[in-house]
Amino acid sequence: MRSRKRPGLLITIFLFPSLAVMIFYRWLPVIWNFFLSFQKWKPLGSNDWIGLNNYKIIAGDPVFWESLQNTLVYFFVGTPIAISLALLLALLVNEPIRGRNVYRTIIFLPYPITPVAIGLIWKWILNDRVGLINYVLQSLGVIESGIPFLQSFSWALPSVIGTTIWQVVGYFMILVLSGLQTIPESLKDAAVLDGAGPIRRTWSITLPLIKSTLFLCFIIGIINSFTVFDMVYVMTNGGPGHATEFLVTYIYRNAFEFNRLGYSAAMTFIMFIVLLGVTFLSNRLSGGEAGGGRNYE
Repeated sequence: MRSRKRPGLLITIFLFPSLAVMIFYRWLPVIWNFFLSFQKWKPLGSNDWIGLNNYKIIAGDPVFWESLQNTLVYFFVGTPIAISLALLLALLVNEPIRGRNVYRTIIFLPYPITPVAIGLIWKWILNDRVGLINYVLQSLGVIESGIPFLQSFSWALPSVIGTTIWQVVGYFMILVLSGLQTIPESLKDAAVLDGAGPIRRTWSITLPLIKSTLFLCFIIGIINSFTVFDMVYVMTNGGPGHATEFLVTYIYRNAFEFNRLGYSAAMTFIMFIVLLGVTFLSNRLSGGEAGGGRNYE
């Protein structure tokens, strides 16, 4: 009896720290945020229970819906483009070409840079007066006056999305590259003997076998889309108007600038539900087994 209890006790002891962190730093804040969303809560004032009032206000808040739309556009446009570029680059640098390690390093370099630094760099590059892009375009005679990328309602959001793609494509490339290197060479050789060309081999062998890696990239893209803050705050601060206002920046603004913590909690809970829905939809579109192991048989 004692020998049977000992493995269970050891498992409990080893799992307890991770479970404690998960409970106290993940689930309890989510639960507390849920109850907070039904209150008019102020740190130094009285807490009033107002029921669904915050959610009713959200339903009629045009800025909230614009920020939600921007967040979804940021994900559904930026993430597929970044993953597609990463896949293309990974396929190229996976080939035995000269200097491929140098190419991998150059492509990956933007990712470790902090988002604040990325925002400052691209804020200068996209500046309509002294920015590098406008300088090059004007020097080539493509445009006569500088394009206000970050001050334009039409260009601001695409500029932010493009900056994000530039930063994360190297990281996605490394993930996809690690997936490509786990594919047995025997499968590729067999496909070549059967007369399959590069496109056919990529579509029928490579993509199905790295599906779990691509799904991981999508999950990372979802997380980035719903937590993007530093870079946007530095580049545009949500402007012009609310053209680059995202859910997380709008939640921050209401909580710490307008002191509407209960309202921010309600928006946070809605963002949590949307995040779960997008993740579930991505999993279903990938076949529902994206996290499963590979089977080469």
